[in-house]
Amino acid sequence: MLFEARKIGKTFTRKNGQTIEALTDITLSLAEGSLTALVGPDASGKTTFLRLVAGLLTPSSGSLCFAGRPYAGQCPEVLSAIGYMPQKFGLYEDLTVQENLDLYADLKEVPHALRPARYTRLLELCAMAPFTQRLAGRLSGGMKQKLGLICTLIAPPSLLLLDEPTVGVDPLSRRELWEIIAQLRAESAMTVLVSTSYMDEAEACDDILLLFHGKTLAHGKPQAIAKLAQGQSFLLQPPLDVRPRDLQAWLWGQSGIIDAVPQAGNVRVVAKNTHLPVLAKAKALPPRLEDSFMLLLQKDQDASPSTQTRFSPRPPARDTPAPVIVTEHVTRKFGNFLAVNDVSFSVLPGEVFGLLGPNGAGKTTTFRMLCGLLPASGGSLSVAGIDVRKTPDEARRHIGYVAQKFSLYGQLSVRENLAFFAGAYGLHGQKRQERMAQMIEDFELAGWLEVAAQDLPGGLQRSLAMAVGLLHEPSILFLDEPTSGADPLSRRIFWKRIAELSDQGVTVVVTTHFMEEAEYCDHILIQDSGIRLALGSPAEIRAQAQNLQAHVTSMEEAFIAIVQHARHTSPS
Repeated sequence: MLFEARKIGKTFTRKNGQTIEALTDITLSLAEGSLTALVGPDASGKTTFLRLVAGLLTPSSGSLCFAGRPYAGQCPEVLSAIGYMPQKFGLYEDLTVQENLDLYADLKEVPHALRPARYTRLLELCAMAPFTQRLAGRLSGGMKQKLGLICTLIAPPSLLLLDEPTVGVDPLSRRELWEIIAQLRAESAMTVLVSTSYMDEAEACDDILLLFHGKTLAHGKPQAIAKLAQGQSFLLQPPLDVRPRDLQAWLWGQSGIIDAVPQAGNVRVVAKNTHLPVLAKAKALPPRLEDSFMLLLQKDQDASPSTQTRFSPRPPARDTPAPVIVTEHVTRKFGNFLAVNDVSFSVLPGEVFGLLGPNGAGKTTTFRMLCGLLPASGGSLSVAGIDVRKTPDEARRHIGYVAQKFSLYGQLSVRENLAFFAGAYGLHGQKRQERMAQMIEDFELAGWLEVAAQDLPGGLQRSLAMAVGLLHEPSILFLDEPTSGADPLSRRIFWKRIAELSDQGVTVVVTTHFMEEAEYCDHILIQDSGIRLALGSPAEIRAQAQNLQAHVTSMEEAFIAIVQHARHTSPS
């Protein structure tokens, strides 16, 4: 064994004296050359464990051993053989790619004679050789992650620790990162321990450790853990005129149903009670790791049959309402760079509209123009019947916006953030108190009101951002990668809320890199390099992809096929 952790415990003490047991009796062994995944919900202890292994924290109990040598905390002899890439890797955005490489080579004391060959190999491996003079701050999300990986590997480690390396990364870049990791392991027998929110990534690992509330919930081979849901996975076709997300939202709250998620126009169901009437016409499926993940997290859920056996579809609207969002031939330039190029689309009231694309496709730029935060260079935009280019302040009164990066006041408590933004939105007196109370209840923030926003677990930070965005009851909600880094359970809860908002008439425009989430949308726009590539319902997008590449079934496969086809046929 290259590494062993035995009965690791870690306790933190808050300023108020309250103790938090982040990890309890965690035991893990890593064989040389192995690939192991850490998975679990937000605040389950994944990052804490990685930081202990990396020597950034000292265990409260238990022992760590590397290559037969015990260590804890800062131990230069051991840590020189461990590479750690945290979630927020410390790139210097005002330095070029090359300057970042030089800086990390200096920090890790890499001999100058070894640097040229090592730079060349890593840059070629990550396809970044043409970008050495580009500022790191001007790289796409996927390229930043690759640069972070290169900087971590400047001094080749025996053990590589990766904390959510594909958070905020599009499917194409995600695939490229894993190809790089696979090649590195093939060349050097490097041992890798990675935390991930993507169950398909964990499924490709040799071993999985599933954490929950700082304790081991499951440990073993992916195939063995997946089999825990054997005989409990089904595919259910929605009744005519019922959207998959509506059936999913209904199923998810039913007794005996462990999980339900849209899948290629149907709904994938994991059931504790497999004799439920609703499953009478369902097709049995082989289990996957995500099914068992959800099963393990909700193993204490009531398994009694549901009293509801029928789903009542909503009657179709008699008249097609006027669009609440209209963009026509919108462009946005930054100097000579065309970030958004002649994009047109419209969104109906109450729709969930998905904006998809690789990193750097122009999604966030489009968002910021629609919210009146960035002026368009050309074309027209209207929101709630208001010309955004002429009266952006008026348009913003109808809009809620949750940014890609956590944008609240980190040093203010949850309560203080809610109160501040309620005032900023013009809410006062009784109305402000009512809306704050409603958001605290809806997003389950009551136990965290006095905690600084920056100290919240990632999932609760997203919940607080959503609560703030909905305080003033906007008719249109813009969500920029709201589930980035969220585990499957958190994503299910989030999308149930979105379905409820849509049913209440709120229009939702969302960007996401989880392609399965596109199945919740009524319509989807895929763009790349600022250009519109596809527009339609999920079924229409899959059909378009099937015309380009046979055997496309999932939305991720459709996305990759459409983007790759456009890139291969582009004149540039």
